[in-house]
Amino acid sequence: MQEKSKSIFQSQPFNKVLIALDYDNHARTIAEMGYSIAKAMDAEVVLLHVLIDATYYSSFEYSPMLGMGGFSGTDFSKIVEDEGLKQGAKYFLENIKTHLGDDNILIKVGEGNFADIILNRADNYNSDLIVLGSHKKGWFEKMFAGDVTEQVLHQTEVPLLIVPVKE
Repeated sequence: MQEKSKSIFQSQPFNKVLIALDYDNHARTIAEMGYSIAKAMDAEVVLLHVLIDATYYSSFEYSPMLGMGGFSGTDFSKIVEDEGLKQGAKYFLENIKTHLGDDNILIKVGEGNFADIILNRADNYNSDLIVLGSHKKGWFEKMFAGDVTEQVLHQTEVPLLIVPVKE
């Protein structure tokens, strides 16, 4: 009888999955994909959002309502005005956590260069898998952030799941 080949999940168990999310309208889809893989491996889940320069969030191309299903722009603007960008990001991640229905999910907010923070947090949290979305960015976003997925792909030593999303 032939020995069954092991899947990557059996030979290399993942204990912690880092899911990096932006305010894109596909954030829930990316979170759901990462979460389902983490749960199949009985792994911990960390949701991460990275904040960049405040000018980025005040741009005409940036829309905080994307990925914030169930919230109006007024609600989010009030959070940003009243509690700052960091609290707004925590609110966004709490919404995703509630959507996934798991109180054990950790939420983290980082500040700085998107790719650098994702790589740093993956290392700090001993992540076994990083989950990111990949979508086309506008010129303004590229000027501030570059292609985050590409940067992470070329610099990480941690396995990476890239979830392609269409605009």
